[in-house]
Amino acid sequence: MRKKPKFHLDGREDGQLGNLTRRAALLGAAQLAVFGGLAGRVYYLQVIESDQYKLLAEENRISLRLVAPQRGRILDRFGTELATSRQNFQVVLVPERSESLADTLDALSNLITISDAQYARILREAKSYGGNVPLVVAENLSWEEFAQINVNSPRLRGVQPVVGETRDYPFGAEVAHLVGYVATPTKNDLLHAKTQDPLFRLPGFKIGRSGVEQIHDIALRGSAGSQRVEVNAYDRVIRELSVQPAIAGQDVQLTLDYRLQRAAVAALAGQTGAVVCLGVQNGDILAMASTPGFDPNAFNVGLSNAQWQTLLNDPRKPFINKAVSGLYPPGSTIKPVVALAALAAGISPQEKIFCNGKVQLGDQIFHCWREHGHGAVDLHDSLKLSCDVYYYEIARRIGIEPIARMAAKFGLGETVTLGLPGEKYGIFPTPEWKRRRLGKPWVGGETLVAAIGQGYVQSTPLQLAVMTALFANGGNIVRPHLFTDERQDARADPQNFAVPRNHLQMVRDAMADVVNSPDGTASGVRATNPEWQFAGKTGTAQVRRISLREREREEGVTKNEDLPWAQRDHALFVGFAPVAAPRYAVSVIVEHGGSGSKVAAPIARRVLLSALENDPLSRPITRPKNNDSV
Repeated sequence: MRKKPKFHLDGREDGQLGNLTRRAALLGAAQLAVFGGLAGRVYYLQVIESDQYKLLAEENRISLRLVAPQRGRILDRFGTELATSRQNFQVVLVPERSESLADTLDALSNLITISDAQYARILREAKSYGGNVPLVVAENLSWEEFAQINVNSPRLRGVQPVVGETRDYPFGAEVAHLVGYVATPTKNDLLHAKTQDPLFRLPGFKIGRSGVEQIHDIALRGSAGSQRVEVNAYDRVIRELSVQPAIAGQDVQLTLDYRLQRAAVAALAGQTGAVVCLGVQNGDILAMASTPGFDPNAFNVGLSNAQWQTLLNDPRKPFINKAVSGLYPPGSTIKPVVALAALAAGISPQEKIFCNGKVQLGDQIFHCWREHGHGAVDLHDSLKLSCDVYYYEIARRIGIEPIARMAAKFGLGETVTLGLPGEKYGIFPTPEWKRRRLGKPWVGGETLVAAIGQGYVQSTPLQLAVMTALFANGGNIVRPHLFTDERQDARADPQNFAVPRNHLQMVRDAMADVVNSPDGTASGVRATNPEWQFAGKTGTAQVRRISLREREREEGVTKNEDLPWAQRDHALFVGFAPVAAPRYAVSVIVEHGGSGSKVAAPIARRVLLSALENDPLSRPITRPKNNDSV
């Protein structure tokens, strides 16, 4: 029998009450879960993710900007600034913040001059780099132009007047090849640097492109800082909120003495060539001049395509640092090395060789520079008078290999580098070298011309200066260097430089007579002060083939001034001073200058006397005040 349900006063049965209670519980639980989830989400958004959403909200009024560091200076040994920074008024444009890039540029052109080339560049860069990369519209503005931009900036969306810095080279072309210059990064530079250095995102940022600026670019550029600023709807700064200071670049100090560098450039005025002067005991590069030069400041203010092409196509190559990148036949300046090879081979310094002005080998005639010859000459006189026939005979007797081995001891054909871009190593040929490089056998005439620094022999002015320093200091090995942190004293290395001291002394005595004897080839430039007497060796290097020289002799064209500039001989001189206690060595090359004694030797004299007068090696190096030099 079914049990009757119980009724309550409100009319509900017992079962109905149970069902209602369960439904209410389920509904309450669902509501609680929903409200709990909402509360959790609100907590997550407002507490956990509050910083992120606060940043997103503030993007409309807070701007995070990079702060450019000051680029490090380049200094000479006494603290003279060869490269520094100066104030630069710029106008920068962020394309994506501008309603119309073309309209904004048109409006700007009413305030400052924007050339068609600048206009096209900005449009091109905006397309290449994207709308959020700041672009430099113009820089190096006058104060009046900069003020105009500031006054009108509220109606120029995306335009930012910026007070920045630009590179400044106080001495321009005098140190251009050595110091180098800076330039705007290329698109490849930017793509490569996106994940490396935030500095590349700074408008107007420049990197080193040559010389010291290039090889020490990272140390010089420093590290970027950051700045949080509040801006209005027109992107104008209202106030600064916080700043992380930039770290300035390090100074780079050179062993160079600017006063001596200036003297070297002045001595080369009007010529195409190079001068290197270094300390014979420590290898300090004190002067390294190359002419003609270029103004590195032109790359900061903007170089037009026409100006660039003019410099690039100049036959005198103003962009080439001829001191380390120019390869030249050294001519008679290597005769001291050949003289040492002769002594090492057992040839007596007293033996006389008769010079009648020429020698014949097979069907070729090899001439001495003096048409009718020098008569009978020994080793000393062969250097003092620069007799070619003497060295033809020496080379014929001992062969090319002993000469090449001696040349290697003096750095000829070897790696003598400073780490500068574009350095060349030179050549001193051997039969093996010719087979390897040209696939041809060696012939006897090549030995003769190599002995007077012609044929395949090539060297840089830096190599010739190092060679001269070894003669001056008695064979103590020096490594030339350009930076003060690489300085060292000369050190003997018997294994690499096994040359008897008495042999070196004989050659040095002859080099002293080249300048100080009345019949020496450079007697016209001897110093009047006995304490400043210097020694040296002249050189005149032919740039034309022997067959062409023979035809010119037959036609009566024997003077350089009768030839086109590019066909004239190079003029060279190497020397050291003072004779009694050498401190300075110099090498000079004048492209197509003619006679080494008439053109190169006077230049060397001016440089050596300037070095002796100011004597930079006698004074201590002046360290930068910030002590952050590299």
